[in-house]
Amino acid sequence: MDGSCNDRLDFGKMGYGCKHYRRRCKIRAPCCNEVFDCRHCHNESTSMLRNVFDRHEVIRYDVKQVICSVCDTEQPVAQVCTNCGVRMGEYFCEVCKFYDDDVDKGQFHCDDCGICRVGGRENFFHCNKCGSCYSVGLRDNHLCVENSMRHHCPICYEYLFDSLKDTTVMKCGHTMHCECYHEMIEHDKYCCPICSRSIIDMSRIWKRIDEEIEETVMPEDYRHRKVWILCNDCNDTTEVFFHIIGQKCSHCRSYNTRTIAPPVLPQ
Repeated sequence: MDGSCNDRLDFGKMGYGCKHYRRRCKIRAPCCNEVFDCRHCHNESTSMLRNVFDRHEVIRYDVKQVICSVCDTEQPVAQVCTNCGVRMGEYFCEVCKFYDDDVDKGQFHCDDCGICRVGGRENFFHCNKCGSCYSVGLRDNHLCVENSMRHHCPICYEYLFDSLKDTTVMKCGHTMHCECYHEMIEHDKYCCPICSRSIIDMSRIWKRIDEEIEETVMPEDYRHRKVWILCNDCNDTTEVFFHIIGQKCSHCRSYNTRTIAPPVLPQ
């Protein structure tokens, strides 16, 4: 009897769904009363509407009705179909109204984030200041930026907090998509797009610039000219000799600097 019951629950597992999730139900979006495979399918569809005022996103918590993909029965949100008895999602979250048959993702609900995440609960911790779940490898090993994940990726401008793409935390504490980060590095961009701090170890590049400057003598008219600079890496301001190749921070030895107006001295 138990075997028969389990067979019923597992019927159609991994056989239904969309490009986002394997699941045995669809949702009725409460915002427009239309049926979609998942909220991402809804959001992608409505984002293409010709009238920009008609574009909208479904709020996951507001979903009240689902349609079983096996027997086509519409019913209130629950894990098991009230009509045919199939488990509409091997993983089910009553809070997020989320179903997924592919449990190899390691789905878990984070109460502090308020949403479901993937990767296994044991591999993540919630950083209260950053306001998001991070890999345990970043525990006590990252610079906290308040609500750093509740922003848009500075490269593609997709909202990071509930993005399906992997994200990374840079040395400065700001976040972006991993694929956007790697694309930025491939294009020789080594500064955070938000705060301009160096995001990788630049010591070898600074040494090469040192050598270039040593070999490049400035014209007499510029040899003793000084400028004020702000270092993007340590935020120190200092007066240094001008060079066409770059200005070096005398505090942290970085060339990631910008020229600024001289400080105003008190009268």
